[in-house]
Amino acid sequence: MKYGFWLPIFGGWLRNVEDEQMPATFDYAKNVIQSAEQWGYSTTLIAELYLNDIKGPEHDSLEAWSTAAALAAVTEKIEIMTAIRPGFHNPAVAAKMAANIDHISNGRFTLNVVSAWWAEEARQYAGIFTEHDERYARTEEFIDVLKGLWTEETFQYSGQFYDLKDTKLAPKPVQRPNPILYAGGESEKGKQTIAEKCDAYVMHGGTVEEIQQKIADMKARRAQTGNEPFSSFGMAAYVICRDTEEEAFAELEKITTVKDSSAYAGFKDFTTKSQLEQQIQLQDYSVSNRGLRPNLVGTPEQIAERILQYEEKGLDLLLLQFSPQLEEMERFAKQVMPLVEQKRSLIKN
Repeated sequence: MKYGFWLPIFGGWLRNVEDEQMPATFDYAKNVIQSAEQWGYSTTLIAELYLNDIKGPEHDSLEAWSTAAALAAVTEKIEIMTAIRPGFHNPAVAAKMAANIDHISNGRFTLNVVSAWWAEEARQYAGIFTEHDERYARTEEFIDVLKGLWTEETFQYSGQFYDLKDTKLAPKPVQRPNPILYAGGESEKGKQTIAEKCDAYVMHGGTVEEIQQKIADMKARRAQTGNEPFSSFGMAAYVICRDTEEEAFAELEKITTVKDSSAYAGFKDFTTKSQLEQQIQLQDYSVSNRGLRPNLVGTPEQIAERILQYEEKGLDLLLLQFSPQLEEMERFAKQVMPLVEQKRSLIKN
């Protein structure tokens, strides 16, 4: 299991807690990622939203790509996975930018392709937002352009959404044949697009059984395409690690007590503009990306055992959220990660 984390670009992850002591500033983000490298985290995921979906649209949030480039220059080994939404980017320019950041990072820059779901944000920022299946049709062409420019000396493309002629991109990315393209989706169209075009599959938080079924389904879809197997299966999860189970569940109760807040501004679009496999309740939305469903809540011992259950089913990357981020990431690294290793060794022996 590799341990990744969501970079805290929104000032927190909890919609029902106003001040989480994790400001949406570059200095805080830099401190988190540099500390994470020392603690053994492999990956950071930088979400791309121009409005703050966690604390409310009027609150501060960091822009993903400029933050990624800056962090690439002040880190040494951590993978920097940055979200990209085709409706907000020119694919040729994005391919050039990605190749450049890949060089800045010496081959550590990867992308999380997101077809978008927040119509109001697209309206405010002049993004292209269409019906669900058309968004994925655009995404397919977008990926074709990215990979074509990264791999071909001179690239030609004529599609419904993009038209390029005699286009050159140099230098190519450090990673060959291309920076890893992660993506997550639950609709039929989304899963087929990912199986055909992307390199790794990431999921919202789910139970062990749900994740096992999704991995099996995506492995089968991938095999039908004739592509190489997915390089990774990842899942989002929110961690509440405490010395006792009682302390952990008291924290859970606190963060899921729903308040009337602008932090829920995107809830309707998330649940109606996306085609989700599970019905999402307002309480589930208290933490982003269904992070409470994996139930990484309890003592270090309980959480380590739960992680090994996911690992057994084929999950190899956790994309974790914590609050407050720095303190809880350190606790997890020092109390849970070593326990997972110990328990795994005992199972093998």
